[in-house]
Amino acid sequence: MKTSTINQKNFQQTEAWRLLEESIIYYQGKPIGTVAAHDPELEALNYDQCFLRDFIPSALVFLMEGKSEIVRNFLVETLKLQSHEKQMDCFQPGSGLMPASFKVESNGSEEYLIADFGEQAIARVPPIDSCLWWILLLRAYEKATGDLELARQPQFQAGIKLILDLCLVHRFAMYPTMLVPDGAFMIDRRMGVYEHPLEIQVLFYAAMRASRELLLPDGDGGRYIDKVNGRLGALHYHICNYYWVDLKRLREIYRYKGNEFGKEVANKFNIYSESIPNWVIEWLPESSGYLAGNLGPGRMDFRFFALGNLMAILTSLASEKESQSIMNLFVHRWQDLIGYMPVKICYPAIEGLEWRIVTGCDPKNIPWSYHNGGNWPVLLWLFTAAAVKTGRVELAQEAIAIAESRLTQDKFPEYYDGNNGRLIGKEARINQTWSVAGLLAAKQFLANPHFLELVTFAESFEGFGCSL
Repeated sequence: MKTSTINQKNFQQTEAWRLLEESIIYYQGKPIGTVAAHDPELEALNYDQCFLRDFIPSALVFLMEGKSEIVRNFLVETLKLQSHEKQMDCFQPGSGLMPASFKVESNGSEEYLIADFGEQAIARVPPIDSCLWWILLLRAYEKATGDLELARQPQFQAGIKLILDLCLVHRFAMYPTMLVPDGAFMIDRRMGVYEHPLEIQVLFYAAMRASRELLLPDGDGGRYIDKVNGRLGALHYHICNYYWVDLKRLREIYRYKGNEFGKEVANKFNIYSESIPNWVIEWLPESSGYLAGNLGPGRMDFRFFALGNLMAILTSLASEKESQSIMNLFVHRWQDLIGYMPVKICYPAIEGLEWRIVTGCDPKNIPWSYHNGGNWPVLLWLFTAAAVKTGRVELAQEAIAIAESRLTQDKFPEYYDGNNGRLIGKEARINQTWSVAGLLAAKQFLANPHFLELVTFAESFEGFGCSL
C-alpha cells in the first residue's frame, strides 16, 4: 500500500473520530449521548437532539474503544425518561415507551432533560423501535464491560418488563408479529410500511432474546421469561415460513388459489398471484433469497429492506443457509444494493402513481431518495457485521473501501440519492453522526471480529430455518 494511501486512511479515521467526539452531549458534566448532526449550513430543527436509534452505532464504537461511561450514562438517564403513564387518553405515550429523542435544557444553573415521544415529530408518530434498541444496547454494554450489576438493578428489571408489557399486550390480532403504524421506526415517514414491517419484527425478536438473557428468574421474572419463550417460537416460525422469498417460494405464490377456507390451506394470507410485481421475477437470482418487507391479509410487500434482512442474519433469525442466500443477493445485485455508497435502505423505489398514493406525494421521499430507495452510510456497520458473521469478509472490505473513498470528502452526509447512490441526498445533513459512527463501527467489526458478540446471537434454538 502506498504511503499516501495510508496517510489518507489515517486522516479519515482521525477526522471521523473528531466529528464523533464533537457530537457528544453532556448532562450535569457527564457524557450522555450524541447529537444527530452538526450541519453548519442548515437549521438544527431536532438534529441537535440525541435520538435513541441514532445513538446505537455511536454507542457500539464507544464500547469497542473501551469508552463505556457514555453508554452507561445513556442507559441510566433514558431509563428515567421511560413513560410510566397508563395512557388515560390518546395524547399520552403508553407505559413502557422509550422516547424517540431527548435534549438537555437549562434554567440558570439547573440542567434537565426534555424527551420527545413523538409529540413534536413529523406526523406525530411515536417510536416503536426505541425501546427495542434500548434493550439490545443494554445487552451489548453488559457483554462489552462485564458489568452484570447494571441490568440486575430493580429499576432496570422493571424497565425491561414495562417494555415487554407494551410489546406482548393482548391485541386484536391472530399473528405473533407486532402491528406497527407507518413512520414508527427508521423509516419515519409514510412509505407503505404500516402493519407488520420486517424491521420491527426482527428487532422485536432480538429484543426478546436479549430480555431472556437479562431478566432475573426470581419474583415475576420467571413469568416474563415464559411469556417471551412462548412468543419467540411463534414469531420465529411465522417470519421464517411466511416472509421468506426465493424463486421456489415465488413459484408457489404464482400458482396460489385465492379465497381458501380452513386450517390446512397453502395460501394462508390470501395473497393473489397478480400482486407479484414484475421486477422481482426477473431481479431475484437463482441462488438468492430474502425476507419480504411486510406481510398481512391479502398483502405481501416484496420490497427488499436492508436493515431487517441484515439484522435477521445477526440475530440468527435467518439460518446459515438463508443468511448465505441474503448475502448472495448483495453479490448478484451489488450495483442495486451497494452501488456508489453502501447501503440502499430499500429496493426498489416506488414511483409514479404508486408513489403519489403510498407516500401522499411526499417531496422528501421522491423516488430513489431518502427512505424511498436512498443509500444510507449508517447501514454499513450492519452490512459489515453480517458479512463477517457469514464468512464473507471480502464483501465487507469492498463496501468499506467504497464508503471510505467518498464519506470524508463528502462530509459524512445523512444519505445519498440515485439508483446507485451516486448523489449526495437532496436534503441530507452533513456531519451526520450515525454516518460517522457507521464507518467507525464497520472498521472495528472487520478488524476485530470478536466484537460481533455485542450484536449477534447464537444459532436459533428453535432448530428450523426460513425456507421450509
